[in-house]
Amino acid sequence: MEKLNQILNSFFLIYGSLLFLSYVFIAILSSIDLSFYVKKSKHFRFNSIKEYKILPSISIIAPAYNEEASIIENIRSLLSLEYPKLEVIVVNDGSKDNSLQKVIDYYRLIKVDYAFNQTIDTANVRGIYKSTNAAYSNLIYVDKENGGKADALNAGINIARSDLFLAIDVDCIIENDAILRMVKPFLEETKIKVIAAGGVVRVANSCEIKDGRIVNVNYPKNIWAKFQVLEYFRAFTLGRMAWSRINGLLIISGAFGLFDRKLALAVDGYDKSTVGEDFELVVQMRKHMHTVEKQKYKVAFIPDPLCWTEVPSKIRILKNQRNRWTRGSIDTVLKHKDVFLNPKYGKMGLISFPYWVLFEWLAPIIETIGFIYFSLMLIFASINFQIFFILLLFVFSFSLFFSSYAVFYETLVFNRYKGYKFLFSVLFIAIAEMIIYHPLNVYFALLGNYTFFVKKNKNGWGKMTRTAFDDKSKKTKNGKLVN
Repeated sequence: MEKLNQILNSFFLIYGSLLFLSYVFIAILSSIDLSFYVKKSKHFRFNSIKEYKILPSISIIAPAYNEEASIIENIRSLLSLEYPKLEVIVVNDGSKDNSLQKVIDYYRLIKVDYAFNQTIDTANVRGIYKSTNAAYSNLIYVDKENGGKADALNAGINIARSDLFLAIDVDCIIENDAILRMVKPFLEETKIKVIAAGGVVRVANSCEIKDGRIVNVNYPKNIWAKFQVLEYFRAFTLGRMAWSRINGLLIISGAFGLFDRKLALAVDGYDKSTVGEDFELVVQMRKHMHTVEKQKYKVAFIPDPLCWTEVPSKIRILKNQRNRWTRGSIDTVLKHKDVFLNPKYGKMGLISFPYWVLFEWLAPIIETIGFIYFSLMLIFASINFQIFFILLLFVFSFSLFFSSYAVFYETLVFNRYKGYKFLFSVLFIAIAEMIIYHPLNVYFALLGNYTFFVKKNKNGWGKMTRTAFDDKSKKTKNGKLVN
């Protein structure tokens, strides 16, 4: 028994130390890269990109399912984005509401003969529509049988005629110059191939929205949305920035990602068998570059192109989302287990993939085992409470510091949320997160593992209900939306 205790104590000490060092490493790398990017972009006029003689063409691909309440405004928002060579492909994935007819009527669409190669197998495309109004000449509306988000994206990739495609959620709000900022690494890199780029996703809950645009950024009223604001700060401002610095980025948000279209076609597009299709696509594309094309490449992250999305404000919906994220992560890790510690795949195989396995997938499981172990030690063995409380204080202090660091950088560089009230509120949330939100996330991740391995449910989505941004039934206060 004593030997087992020594083994477990050593394991948790080593694991905790590695996790701590990785967070320090991430903070340092992200700070370096963010400072470099800000200095580099400070005097750059992104509007000047429109004047470049050679620009890659871009297709926005937006899957839509039962979006009748907001589809008109969503499409209008996409059509207004700044970029010279842009087509907007909205894929109606077998909606059961009246969204198809609503879009046809509003945008004066007619069914057209539109030739395309079905390189990626998808559910049947029932029709392709174009507008008779010249103002909407770059809009392509696709009506297809239901096949899910990944299938809809694949249909869009088949139909697109562009160099790059931007995969988004149709109900997301993209800032007007976001594409101009997102395309920059594809223009700058001449010696290595940029295969994908991700931007920042922010929380739109409680923000004031007009004509498909964020006109006033507000800190959410809902407690669960507040937790996610802080979570997104850490994930994007620190996490993805750091991994991009060493070219080890494995995931680009499915809500806002720019990809090389030919490469996506070469790897057969999005995997329809998984709910982690965004994660899986990036890993598949990276593997292809190592094994088939065998050339230097980069997956970039740009810290300022913003996409605003509504996050779950109810714990039931949040649970479904995190369960899905966990299942998608497990599915991709197991599918590509040959990457783990494989030098053939460079940094991905030796650094980023093992990190994902140890500190993303397995972390909630190890944390739970550690909690159970400590509880048993508390009951059956003597514990040096002085050392325990010192370690506990250190963990809480470091967690608070890491969150504060993310908030500091977000405020210093971007300053989207104004006033001292926000700073005090988010720091309070950082403390509450450790007690309330983090244990819940651990529980949701465990449920995801249970659903995947025990219930054998790999690709069920669950009900992910959202409220429309422009829902007039929402209560307002002083002209601002209240969530």
